[in-house]
Amino acid sequence: MDCAGNKVKLAGEVVQSFMSVSKTLVKFTQQNASSLGLSIQQMGILNTIYAAPNITLKEITEKLQLPKSTVSSNVDDLFEAKLIERKTGEDDRREINLKLTAAGETLAKQSCQNASSYKAMAAALNDFSEEEIQQLLRLHKALLSNLGKSL
Repeated sequence: MDCAGNKVKLAGEVVQSFMSVSKTLVKFTQQNASSLGLSIQQMGILNTIYAAPNITLKEITEKLQLPKSTVSSNVDDLFEAKLIERKTGEDDRREINLKLTAAGETLAKQSCQNASSYKAMAAALNDFSEEEIQQLLRLHKALLSNLGKSL
């Protein structure tokens, strides 16, 4: 592969662009999590359980695309902080279902209200038409699909 070729240079610019957007959104998300006394992973887990009560550890791992050990450790911390409850599955006793406590639900609601990354993205998209946003989403989806084929 010719590393000096125009397509490779453009690909590099696209990668840098995605990384810059991602870093900026992570900063907003980190601020939100910190304001609630949580890590980004903990906030993601709380919000995931809020959206899907009685979800399993495995399902959270898949939804957040995090290693099982990371999710398990954060779930332990959230349990110790009395933000989530664990319940053994009725059909499979090896399965653990998770739900929020009242305190966990309060934090999840605050997280949604504070969602600075969503608010910042909404403001940034304000200058784009609905059609341009839909086109951006289609392009991202197609790009992700093509990247998946390269793995």
